[in-house]
Amino acid sequence: QVHLVDSGGGLVQPGGSLRLSCAASGSIFSVDGMAWYRQASGKEREFVAQIIGSGATISADSVLGRFTISRDNAKNTAYLQMNSLKPEDTAVYYCNAVIRMATNPSFVYSYWGQGTQVTVSS
Repeated sequence: QVHLVDSGGGLVQPGGSLRLSCAASGSIFSVDGMAWYRQASGKEREFVAQIIGSGATISADSVLGRFTISRDNAKNTAYLQMNSLKPEDTAVYYCNAVIRMATNPSFVYSYWGQGTQVTVSS
């Protein structure tokens, strides 16, 4: 059993910063990749940023230069540092992790966090 918990959302003024966290726990062999997605009200879920085991990252053009994804492999935790926030960044942010289970490392599974609300407003 694996649990994925994302947290750190809140209300912030335009130009402000927030840091989201995503922690995976349970019977884990390894975490291959972790990513953040977001879904604004009335819109489809969209990709924000991803980090793989080697530390390589990729980010959506809309957040490039403002958001930074990082991870602590020892803690199976990913972070999303969000700076220079804009009202259009308002959304529920979801963490996704691709995990190999300790019971059968040959297979990978995709897990989603429950989501954390980010609201950018004055």
